[in-house]
Amino acid sequence: MLLAVAACSVAGSPETAYPDGTSAHNLRFDGLDRAYRVYKPAGLPAAAPLVVMLHGGFGTGEQAENSYGWDQLADSAKFVVAYPDGIGRAWNAHGCCGRPARDGIDDVGFITAMVGRIGDSIGIDRARVYATGISNGGLMSYTLACNSGVFAAIGPDSATQLDACATPHPTSVMHIHGTADRLVPYNGGQGASVVNGPSIADVNAFWRQVDHCGPPALSNAGPVTTSTAACPHNRSVVLITIDGGGHQWPGGTTFLERGSPTSHSLNATQTFWQFFAAHPA
Repeated sequence: MLLAVAACSVAGSPETAYPDGTSAHNLRFDGLDRAYRVYKPAGLPAAAPLVVMLHGGFGTGEQAENSYGWDQLADSAKFVVAYPDGIGRAWNAHGCCGRPARDGIDDVGFITAMVGRIGDSIGIDRARVYATGISNGGLMSYTLACNSGVFAAIGPDSATQLDACATPHPTSVMHIHGTADRLVPYNGGQGASVVNGPSIADVNAFWRQVDHCGPPALSNAGPVTTSTAACPHNRSVVLITIDGGGHQWPGGTTFLERGSPTSHSLNATQTFWQFFAAHPA
């Protein structure tokens, strides 16, 4: 339904060329000119997966492409990566952030329309479409899971869920978060930012209930604790906690991390991709 509604709101040709490598694109949606980038590796097989990488607040699609190493992984694993731009460098994640939240910008509709445009042109496997993001982008990935049935799994990092999520879509979830995150506190509440949301444990429990999961199993590797709950229909809800980790993309680089050394206890990009690859819709 969302795809059908989005198609009616999108202006321009339904066919867009996506050459190998990185290409920049525009999409007219809901009266706004929206921009996004696509990385398509050479030798892409038919019906390849698609990962949507959502930048954090004050970021851009180009910044996200340069910061987190998705293109390099796409070259070896053969999937497509999309890097959309939020209006005013932010996303409307139901209570945060910036102009999109103030003006009620339909980012769910835009991202869904973008996925449809890419899928029509490249031939994406619709059962293997995933969303991930950091900070405001991670919040947006939860909003997508709550309000769109397009994504088989999401991978929020340094984020929480602000959407009340009255009608959630069953979705596999892997969340990565540091216990020393000042902007989006691990234990919830008001951070050193505009974000004031539930604890990460509460969000994890919410999705375990949505997906009808069994009790989580815990494992430890140095400062990293992983809680894994198996769920029906090959779904899974995973929480990866980094003791002492800050507001960051582990293994990557971003200007949001200034003053907080990047954790290299794990590589978030590789970790999310392994999870996505194991969890088609």
